[in-house]
Amino acid sequence: MTEGLRERKKRQTRQRVADAAAVLFAARGFDAVTVAEIAEAAEVSVNTVYNHFAAKEDLVLPPEETTAQHLADVVRRRGPGESAAHAVLAHLRAELGDPDRRRALTDGFGRTYRTMCSTPALTARLERLRRRMTDVLAAELRAGTGAAPDDPMPRLVATQIAAFHSLVHTEIGERVAAGQGAGEITTAVRALLDAVEELGGERFLGYAVRPG
Repeated sequence: MTEGLRERKKRQTRQRVADAAAVLFAARGFDAVTVAEIAEAAEVSVNTVYNHFAAKEDLVLPPEETTAQHLADVVRRRGPGESAAHAVLAHLRAELGDPDRRRALTDGFGRTYRTMCSTPALTARLERLRRRMTDVLAAELRAGTGAAPDDPMPRLVATQIAAFHSLVHTEIGERVAAGQGAGEITTAVRALLDAVEELGGERFLGYAVRPG
């Protein structure tokens, strides 16, 4: 689906706020920066910041991934003949191919990676979000496949998808922290996604295929 002008403007505003926060966090530390200062740096109102981010902590997380629904939403939008794992792999590849979204990952999230790792409250929040994201995805897979309540596959597949999704963002953060450029990072992450497909078994990569 083509992104509309309104949606694009909202995404660009969200990214501008996230970028401003990343610069301030890197310079002064997470706890020393206020939301009002972030709003001023991004040239928006405080209300606009909160319209896009429910809490200051969400400004450190990858853009558009501050909700537990994220992976389930990606899987829910998969096309006919596409499995759950392939839907998430395709989504990540599409982000790397889109200049704005690639910059959000390699610049925005990358710049906040050290902040996140050095702030215990943030790492704990991210871990809770990952667990909740896995739970919501497992529920989506169970409902979508009609799996029995005692069938372990929805949980197992959701856990594996969440793991490689998290690994991609960790890889980006570490490479940005090491001073690598966007082109080098993009190449490395694409190779990582290729490796996920090569190592993934048939049951995993072929699970929850949407009927044609």
